[in-house]
Amino acid sequence: MSLEPRPEIRNLDECFHGGINYAELRTVGIAPEEIIDFSVCTNPYMPPPIIKEIRLDSISIEQYPDTEATEFRQRLSRRLQVPPDNILVGSGTTELIRIFALAYLRQGDHVLILEPTYGEYEVASVISGAILVKQWMRAEDGLTPRLEETMALIKKYRPKAIFLCNPNNPTGKYLSRHEIEMVLDAVEDGLLVLDEAYIAFAEQSWPSADLYSRGNIVILRSMTKDYGLAGLRLGYSIASLEITNNLRRVRPPWNVNVIAQKVGCLLLEDTSYFEQTVGKIRKAKRYLTNEFSRLGFRLLPSDTNFFLVMVGEARSFRSALLKHGILVRDCTSFQLPEYVRIGTRTLPECQRLIVTIETLMSKGEIDVPS
Repeated sequence: MSLEPRPEIRNLDECFHGGINYAELRTVGIAPEEIIDFSVCTNPYMPPPIIKEIRLDSISIEQYPDTEATEFRQRLSRRLQVPPDNILVGSGTTELIRIFALAYLRQGDHVLILEPTYGEYEVASVISGAILVKQWMRAEDGLTPRLEETMALIKKYRPKAIFLCNPNNPTGKYLSRHEIEMVLDAVEDGLLVLDEAYIAFAEQSWPSADLYSRGNIVILRSMTKDYGLAGLRLGYSIASLEITNNLRRVRPPWNVNVIAQKVGCLLLEDTSYFEQTVGKIRKAKRYLTNEFSRLGFRLLPSDTNFFLVMVGEARSFRSALLKHGILVRDCTSFQLPEYVRIGTRTLPECQRLIVTIETLMSKGEIDVPS
């Protein structure tokens, strides 16, 4: 008889993500480079030219990377006005979520998750044996959190951790500083994991890095999303010194490779290129939202670089577009089977998406839900 895993692992459900499924593309006979990927929400104008010019022989890949990512943290420290010892670098924010769960969650702890949201919060919590408490946002509220209910759940269950994505994935809803501080006040001896993976694309964003001084919060940020580094993986956390040291104790050694660290340092040298791309993304998003509305689709208002579109049956909508080399995110895994998520890409790519949808509508392969 084979060795059985822990029961938490045996009952673990698969977490679905956006991005290319290479096995699926082989089945339908489409090469990955032929895909325009609207299913992910990364910066489509990245990485900047300076990154593409890096020579591999200029990086010491024969040596172990700096586990502490010292130079990168120091540059982040100057940018964020946060002490470097309060920053921990990870191979993307998903690794940091797992590190947090390993450091802080025990079997039987309650964890509050505001749904629908990023599925890795649940995965990390279940692996740790935590008990999930889910607050589901309702369609009649525009999928906006009802914070009075959130406060009641915190008071009732006294969760060890609350996972809150802001702006939220997949809804794009962005809570104010006042609302986040309300949650922090209610948490008391628990911890709020504030995932700001998409904060760089939020319109009228507010500064949050200083909240680490509250002592009951871990802020997550994603260089992967900001700079289109999905293939490299780079993110970081901001937290009190005590929390950061605890996370550091369980972090794997050499968890961020030398290339990712080098790229991260170079990206922090100049922000002008990134700021230009954000303006282009917002312009392209306005084009997309106007065109979807013109075609008769219902959209959920979003404060960041992606948005939800009600399409009737998400799986068939995705499948119809995929045959034409366009990938969108089926939101069935978010318990939103009538919606797809659209991540804004370059304006020409957005124009191709709309033209393709119009063509499919004219053929009766896509319908606007009544």
